[in-house]
Amino acid sequence: MTTHKLLVLVAFGGAIGWLMVHTVRRAEDPARMVFKWVLTVIVMCLMFWHAFPMAGQGGMVAFTGLSYAMIYALILAFTWRHNLGGLVAKPFASLYDGGSLEVEPRPAYSIAQSRQKQGKYLEAVAEIRKQLDRFPTDFEGHIMLAQILAENLKDLPGAELTIQRLCSQPGHAAKNITFALYSLADWYLKIGQDQEGARRSLEQVMVLLPETEFALTAAHRIAHLGNPEMLIAPHDRKKFIVTEGPQNLGLQKDRQPRGPEEKGPDELAIQYVKHLEEHPLDTEAREKLAAIYADHYGRLDLAVDQLEQMIQLPNQPHRLVARWLNQFTDLQIRSGADYESVRATLQRIVDLDPNVAAAEVARKRIDLLKLEMKAKQSKQAVKLGTYEQNIGLKGRPSVG
Repeated sequence: MTTHKLLVLVAFGGAIGWLMVHTVRRAEDPARMVFKWVLTVIVMCLMFWHAFPMAGQGGMVAFTGLSYAMIYALILAFTWRHNLGGLVAKPFASLYDGGSLEVEPRPAYSIAQSRQKQGKYLEAVAEIRKQLDRFPTDFEGHIMLAQILAENLKDLPGAELTIQRLCSQPGHAAKNITFALYSLADWYLKIGQDQEGARRSLEQVMVLLPETEFALTAAHRIAHLGNPEMLIAPHDRKKFIVTEGPQNLGLQKDRQPRGPEEKGPDELAIQYVKHLEEHPLDTEAREKLAAIYADHYGRLDLAVDQLEQMIQLPNQPHRLVARWLNQFTDLQIRSGADYESVRATLQRIVDLDPNVAAAEVARKRIDLLKLEMKAKQSKQAVKLGTYEQNIGLKGRPSVG
């Protein structure tokens, strides 16, 4: 045998061997596939050593050899009939079922959800933990487990442990970490009436994601943790208190109902300043303080200082910065700033990112800015004429 023929034979044998291994590995029933290949090798050997030599002779011997070859071929066709049929139909079936692409394994929580709906919370927890044993970093599983522990089993320490395990795992998106810790804070407030536990969860957002939008939102929530409505559990009924109405209504000249007395801008300014000393990242309070500085005290410089503190916060999304710059523009117009100053503020929005929607809105506002400023000035002129009648009776308060 020549070297060329030997190489061809080795290559052919290697291809057959690879095909055998490949088909056995991908077979739904590997044992059955092994049997097919063993039978095929036996039949092929009989054909080459028995039927083909007879077919090469003359007369009845050749006819007998061809008959044996046809029988062996029918045996092979019968053995591989399903595989051959699938090979022909596979390109068409792949258009509908996706072919033989391997499906990425994913956790299944349908059983756990069913157990939860049935009120079998411990069984639901057990099912979720089975899935987390296989997929330990699955975000949905951790949140579902913590939710059942907190809301159904009232086990807040267990829910916190679950959330902490999730937060300690690398690779989770910042928004997912924030969602998990926000959820834990909500459970502490609504279920445990635990303000300190909620504060601890929100502070962790600021530690894990410093100088981000998520940290800013967490700081804002911490600043408002004292609000009574944040401590009301969802199952508690809201109580309505009916106050006593005015007596001798028929004898009163002024029959207008009197609502609760609102705080004046001086008192509110003092309140916001004290609040911001404790919670400097509370942007809502800073926005309100800026409006009081500009509209009540006429101190646009102090208002600008408040807004710039927020605008200069690092790593804030453009939509928030654009919002504060638009508020900056509104205060400038109301305070009578000149056209170029107002236009420069709007141009800062465009310079942030010329391709976003906020930039397009700013460009349109620049185009109509002179008309907007003229309309504002007309309204202010009317109000000023009414106010000046008693201006000598008022002194302008000062801001420290």
